[in-house]
Amino acid sequence: MTGRRQNAYSRKLLVGYDGSPQSEKAVDVAFSLAECVDATVPIFAVARPPEPSTAVELEAVLDRAKEHFEEGFRKILERARGRDLNVNTDMAVGHPAEQIIHRAEADGIDLIILGRRGRSMIQGWCSVRSPSTRGEETLAS
Repeated sequence: MTGRRQNAYSRKLLVGYDGSPQSEKAVDVAFSLAECVDATVPIFAVARPPEPSTAVELEAVLDRAKEHFEEGFRKILERARGRDLNVNTDMAVGHPAEQIIHRAEADGIDLIILGRRGRSMIQGWCSVRSPSTRGEETLAS
């Protein structure tokens, strides 16, 4: 027994990550909560391509986004290593809010944690949101 609480509700905590200080705070909130309930923490970033874009522009934007997110992911995984947390990272391309909701539904996520404001179009969302109760929101920042 690790001394962690066993909670059947919040077992998968998806963090929407864009590299902003607010998304870093969302990662910290998720790590703290995951330690309490022994949850898995997927960190998910979404690169939003320019509209309309040419193939050359799109490739350049996606390359920059991949480099940016991979550096952030590396730092997050280093922080998680010392805390005995189950953390994984992934990235998608598209509209951030749509991609995060799609990932949450596809992966059976129990709780979505976002920074209050970030660099992406998710700015209107609150910090902590359960995909099964989209009308109920809780602020974490």
